[in-house]
Amino acid sequence: MSASTVVADVVDRPLDLAAHVAAVADARAGATVSFIGVVRDEDGGRSVTRLEYHAHPTATAVIADIAREFAELPDVLAVAVSHRVGTLEVGEVALVAAVSTRHRGEAFDLCARLVNEVKHRLPVWKRQEFADGTDEWVNCP
Repeated sequence: MSASTVVADVVDRPLDLAAHVAAVADARAGATVSFIGVVRDEDGGRSVTRLEYHAHPTATAVIADIAREFAELPDVLAVAVSHRVGTLEVGEVALVAAVSTRHRGEAFDLCARLVNEVKHRLPVWKRQEFADGTDEWVNCP
């Protein structure tokens, strides 16, 4: 069975969790699991003031490939995942994912795997700005 809906994007505007959840709505689904990754106010004991996400030009194609790979898994009915780029303040959403399946266990597992795969493969790098005026690049090749 192939998923009926696949949404995947890298955007420079706020992400909408409700839109992602709506995109994976499916009458066959017994479960929808969603995830939001937000900018937190600390990392490694240092106070974070904001993040700046930068994407490689292939990022949109990469996230689409990941979403299609998950859509082809037998238990997935629908999948939606997006990552934001640009400057984000503490509390803003950087990553949204939603997966629908027939059963909750599958949905939890597959959503977690989807998020981990995006974090692992997506060519997006972040620059963290700290309250002490320093900064740091993360996941940068």
